[in-house]
Amino acid sequence: MKKRLLGLTLACTMTAMSLAGCGGSSSSGDTTTAAAGDTATTAAQTETTAAGTTAAQTVAPAEGDTVLKWAVWDISSTVYYQPLISAFEAANPGVKIEMVDLGSADYQTVLATELTGSGSDFDIATIKDVPGYTTLVNKGVLEALDDYISKDSVDLSQYGGITDQVTVDGKLYELPFRSDFWVMFYNKDVFDNAGVAYPTNDMTFEEYDTLARSVTNDTPGQEVYGAHYHTWRSAVQLFGILDGKNSIVDGNYEFLKPYYEMILAQQEDGVCQDYATLKTSSLHYSGAFAQGNVAMMNMGSWFIPTLIEKLKTGEYGPEVANWGLVKYPHAEGVEPGSTLATITCLSIPTSAPHKDLAWEFVKFVCGPEGAEVVAETGTIPAIKTDAVVEAISSIEGFPSDDASAEALRTANTYLEMPVHPKSSEIETILNEGHDNIMTEGASIDEGIAEMTEGVQAVLGS
Repeated sequence: MKKRLLGLTLACTMTAMSLAGCGGSSSSGDTTTAAAGDTATTAAQTETTAAGTTAAQTVAPAEGDTVLKWAVWDISSTVYYQPLISAFEAANPGVKIEMVDLGSADYQTVLATELTGSGSDFDIATIKDVPGYTTLVNKGVLEALDDYISKDSVDLSQYGGITDQVTVDGKLYELPFRSDFWVMFYNKDVFDNAGVAYPTNDMTFEEYDTLARSVTNDTPGQEVYGAHYHTWRSAVQLFGILDGKNSIVDGNYEFLKPYYEMILAQQEDGVCQDYATLKTSSLHYSGAFAQGNVAMMNMGSWFIPTLIEKLKTGEYGPEVANWGLVKYPHAEGVEPGSTLATITCLSIPTSAPHKDLAWEFVKFVCGPEGAEVVAETGTIPAIKTDAVVEAISSIEGFPSDDASAEALRTANTYLEMPVHPKSSEIETILNEGHDNIMTEGASIDEGIAEMTEGVQAVLGS
């Protein structure tokens, strides 16, 4: 009975989330931002809010209670704040958490202003994106967490390598508690109709390309696309960093060549839809998948609640009702389950009045206990324990096959845009280079040369 009630609760929560998420909106998915990679990050962040939910209800602190002030955004529409607070306060009598909503649109700017001003009394700060984190670290307003981590023997390996990527000059100033990551969505009916076996959780890129081609049908009026790539550069370029040897901010992009070659060849052969056409039509990835003639689509885990909800309401038809998930394809020698992520983190300001207690809250929210609380709201946490995977995969509407649940277990996880002081400028150059290559305004070699020269100029400035 407990598991059934949990599933019903999760389903209701996911319904609210998907109504607010931009995964189903064509208006917000194609505007370039500087946040942690590109517009995929915006999708990940907005899929975690719930339209129409009531403001979080908190119990007023009693005399003698210690109050910790937590900087957040969108209190009234974020489903996991209050459950985290309730769980922490229950385990820590005498401590109360007070949320302060700084708004969503300019959150990182407002937070930086608050923390650099005189008299700031925030104990915990939520960090929305990597560029914002870098700014706060450079301003010297975040407390290094290394001594706390060492004292309490916090196992950083549970974050799949993410913490290594947000370490600045050997110090760590944040811990992640949320992490959306990229998986492969697929339409089982497309494979069944073609008499082809489903994709697996251990596919090399060569196997993936062969599989996509095996289900493609280019007959006019009967088109079936073996693969689909949204117009974000992340849908192509980030294949190249799954081996952990390359970075999107290194200033040398020759490693992207085999992936552009594969996808442009697929585009030429009708295996995927034409990039220029997608760009011109502004066809959203959700709309493309909903048509029922896309076999596989690489996309973030934020699309899961959108897909479940739109099938439930009937907005999506039976053409995509039989869907599944598998892990990202990988290069030879790369561990299956290696993927890309966007993260939301917690930090302690240097001006925090109650740093030790703030650390207890950060440790709880970002640890295994907090991960289970986050998962029970239908949100993907940074730590993927067995309990977390079970909570997400037990949601009504989630595929019932074991492979889809297993796809939620990640291995090496890489940030879409790692910590770098010039991430915004790099992002702009990479977006332009991607667009030139995919529209064939430049050859692959020319586009890569443009990206390399442009980024190296930025790095050297």
